[in-house]
Amino acid sequence: MRSSDWYLTEDVDDFLARAGGFLRSRPGAHLMQLTWAERVRVRGAAAFAQTPGFGVLEQDGEVTGTFYRLPPHALGLSPLTPEQADSLAAHLAGLGHSPTSVGADQDTATAFAEAWQRHTGVTAKPRDVRVRLYRLGTLTPPEPLPAGRARVLGEQDLDQAIFWCGEFAKAVGEDVTVDADTWLSTRYADKRYTLWETPDGTPVSVAGMNPLIGGQIQVDIVYTPAHLRGNGYAGAVAAEVSRAALAAGAQEVVLFADRSNPTSNALYQRLGYRPLSDWAAYDLTPSAP
Repeated sequence: MRSSDWYLTEDVDDFLARAGGFLRSRPGAHLMQLTWAERVRVRGAAAFAQTPGFGVLEQDGEVTGTFYRLPPHALGLSPLTPEQADSLAAHLAGLGHSPTSVGADQDTATAFAEAWQRHTGVTAKPRDVRVRLYRLGTLTPPEPLPAGRARVLGEQDLDQAIFWCGEFAKAVGEDVTVDADTWLSTRYADKRYTLWETPDGTPVSVAGMNPLIGGQIQVDIVYTPAHLRGNGYAGAVAAEVSRAALAAGAQEVVLFADRSNPTSNALYQRLGYRPLSDWAAYDLTPSAP
């Protein structure tokens, strides 16, 4: 396979014109490609600190793989064979690109990390956090539901959304500041959020969902403060958001879960979610001499 089979562009419309049909043919496998292409399309490249980039692998007139590059040089890959991953690593290395990390399904991420080391000498370091992608089968809400109700957050509830997303980001160790000044530049700004509230109106859990893209909606985030867990709040709000996603026309509903957390994985499977693929990420920063 030739590294020249990869076509690179910074024009998201060009990328979607070439690869949109391929991505939509398997929306679960191409979740992050579809999500980030849509964010760049809606927000515009100028909204990012550096211009995002995209790549398309074209062989015999057909698209067989894609990638996206986000500031600062983080790569996200569609499922690739080891040969395809090697051709991408060779192409990017030949162009002098210096990605700082790569994320994809586990086999693809590992294949690219190994190929990058072969072509550049950079030792890839696996990250500790590994996630599993789930796809909803038949939604099975918990019974009985905890006392309270679901409430969708609107524009008038922006402070609430910012607070809950900030708490979530801190809980998962995400290196991002979530406040009124940074909100529009974060990945949290384009979601719709639902709170689970106790009968007296106290919010106890939150879940969000991304817009409908390619017939698919991603549930992201689900969070309950540590001192409130074990009361069924997360299951109730996750079920409500999953129901809302189906009502919004989603043909597929997906979510990520931390593979090291047996509680959340068991919860999602009770709600009707089934494992789709495991994901991994590697840091690609050269070691200091």
